[in-house]
Amino acid sequence: MPRYAYTARDPAGQTVRATLEAPGRKDAMRLLAARRLQVIELTDPDAAITRAPMVFRNFSPQQRLPFLQALHELTGSGMPAGEAVSLLHRRLKEPRLRALCAGLWDRLSEGLPLSRAMQVFPEVFDPQTVNLIAAGEATGNLKEVLLRLIQHFQEQRELRQKLTAALAYPAFICAVAVGVILFFMFFLLPRLQTLLTSLGGQLPLATRILVGLSHFLLSYGLLVLATLALGTLLLWQWRRTEAGRTATDGWLQRLPFAGAFIIRSTIHNFSQTLAVLLENGVTAAEALRMTERTITHRPLQRAFRDATDRVLEGESLSRALGRTGCFPDLVLDRLAVGESTGNLAPSLRDLARTYEREIARQLQFFTTVVSSGVLLFAFSFVAFIAYAIVSAVFQISASFKF
Repeated sequence: MPRYAYTARDPAGQTVRATLEAPGRKDAMRLLAARRLQVIELTDPDAAITRAPMVFRNFSPQQRLPFLQALHELTGSGMPAGEAVSLLHRRLKEPRLRALCAGLWDRLSEGLPLSRAMQVFPEVFDPQTVNLIAAGEATGNLKEVLLRLIQHFQEQRELRQKLTAALAYPAFICAVAVGVILFFMFFLLPRLQTLLTSLGGQLPLATRILVGLSHFLLSYGLLVLATLALGTLLLWQWRRTEAGRTATDGWLQRLPFAGAFIIRSTIHNFSQTLAVLLENGVTAAEALRMTERTITHRPLQRAFRDATDRVLEGESLSRALGRTGCFPDLVLDRLAVGESTGNLAPSLRDLARTYEREIARQLQFFTTVVSSGVLLFAFSFVAFIAYAIVSAVFQISASFKF
């Protein structure tokens, strides 16, 4: 007969960990309910967790937000998590979310708690989310945990939307400028060159440069474009390796604007994620390890991993983070005060809000500079084209003798 390990709360609110034998999960759940125990976790040590089906591959992290919002609304009204998932399975219209609820309900009906059911779908629920849900189940604060998770994901989504909006206008300006220049080079200039050549005479230097550039693009433009495309593809493939990712991340960090933006974004993500984990009862050691794994920039991830190791060895968080070279002294002082007063999570929240404002200001500055620079370049190039054409016309006109 299978032996199940369980974690539960007794009527007095004490946590109980033990094992029992039962024919199946549902029988084990009934036995524990008969003992007036509220099950937190029930596992079969000999059974492996089945992974999610292929339908959940490439599941966007933001696609889980509607599910969490609906789950929070139902559990907030007093409905147990299992019944809420079952109801969502019947009510939701979006196929992938409905399939997700069906998969969760299958595991919940077998006796798994919500956090363990979510663990079956790693493509949908990352380890941070699973651990936070487990902490909420253990402390009876699932509704508050869901609310904080929703707020966290909404803040991340808003930051991505700000980044997309900030880059959209410069990208549009660049596309328009390139289109105008190519139109001049490939369509207008060859026709004007034919006209000017038929009139005879020596073309000015600016016109000869422009004509030479036009001939080069017409003759070798496709080759240059193919070379750039091949180089980009090879670079992308190399970046997918660990060595390539580390090297390219290091190059990006050394760029004037990109380096500062990467550091601010990393600090914002680190502070926000660590605050959410600490606020929901995850231990400091676990929270630091999970937060460090969310950092995608390899050199900074390594720096934060070293900082985490020093914290686990007994060094204060503010001193360990100071060794990364990313945090200003004033920020480290605020974190040190938060540690000394036992208000580290609120201090991290304030730090995340501060850097969110810094990122917004930097994006606005970047948008202004890039847009202005592209417009200035486009206007200058068009002015150069106009000067080359007009000077050629005047020079050829002056060569005629009346």
